[in-house]
Amino acid sequence: MDATSSQFVSSRRMGVYDPIHQISMWEETFKSNDTNNLTVSTSIIGEVEMKLDNQVHVQSEDASHGIFGTSVKYDQDANRLTDKTQRRLAQNREAARKSRLRKKAYVQQLESCRLKLVQLEQEVDHAKQQATKLQGLYIGDGLGSNNLGFAGSVNSGITLFKMEYGNWLEEQNRQILELRTALSSHIGDIQLGTLVQGIMNHYTKLFSMKSAAAKADVFYVMSGMWKTTAERFFLWIGGFRPSELLKVLVPLSEPLTEQQRFDAYGLEKSCQQAEDALSQGMEKLQQMLADSVGPGQLVEGTHIPQMDTAMERLEALVSFVNQADHLRQETLRQMYRILTTRQTGRFLLDLGEYFQRLRALSKLWANRPQELTKSVIKH
Repeated sequence: MDATSSQFVSSRRMGVYDPIHQISMWEETFKSNDTNNLTVSTSIIGEVEMKLDNQVHVQSEDASHGIFGTSVKYDQDANRLTDKTQRRLAQNREAARKSRLRKKAYVQQLESCRLKLVQLEQEVDHAKQQATKLQGLYIGDGLGSNNLGFAGSVNSGITLFKMEYGNWLEEQNRQILELRTALSSHIGDIQLGTLVQGIMNHYTKLFSMKSAAAKADVFYVMSGMWKTTAERFFLWIGGFRPSELLKVLVPLSEPLTEQQRFDAYGLEKSCQQAEDALSQGMEKLQQMLADSVGPGQLVEGTHIPQMDTAMERLEALVSFVNQADHLRQETLRQMYRILTTRQTGRFLLDLGEYFQRLRALSKLWANRPQELTKSVIKH
């Protein structure tokens, strides 16, 4: 191997790669050497090129492995960062959602309290106006308000009952609408049974409210002042007469089996007997109370035994209201037992709509034209 070839090989081993320098070396080799030297140089060049290709291939593989390793590590770090960010974002969204729910519930609670306060203020103002009118009426008749003892006073128990009853009516209207939709959509008996039980519990709540109101002022409950005028027309001891409602509503629950008709008819007769017994008791109580306050029995400004007797008989009125409501509640429970779930739903829907129509009739009557009233009176 000549000097030129040695120089070429040593430069390749040293890792030096200069294309221009190598071209000049090849030109000198072709000029100075013969054909044999050309063959040797060519073989050397081929060997060197193979080594160079192997070296480049190894370097490329090392570089690719390095890049791939760095890329995998970067992807893992990015995935960990992404997962952590996603968890944090999810936690933030959940916290924001809970905060919105708490804020919404708080706002609803404030709005409900505000409405109750406004309604209570209206009730108090109305009661004061009524008391003022009564006081002026009694004074105009020559009676002093001090003799009445109740002029200008407000019964907090009755005020609370009126507010609760207003809310009860709103809930009943919502339940009636929901029940009507459920019956028309033919939902399953399980879902329908849940709605029916909710309405039954709603009536139980009404009877409990009336019991508390009767303790506060039994005359208010028995007089039906908390009901509309048309409802008061059918009033019986502070509420509806069960037997009369059965006569109206049971036929609407058809088709019924023979056993169901027999049980409903028996329930109607039992209600009539209980109603007659309570009515007779009320008549006897009224007579006894009339005797207690008859001429010469009570002396104004004095406390005598007859006054205690009269007060005891008035307290017995609370018991009559509770017994009448118990009969009403038992009537609903017995119809729930006699009818199927879907029939009970229809029965309760008809019951609710019955009272809705009475309230609507009262409103129409109150807003009737005065000319119509005069025409009716003339005829």
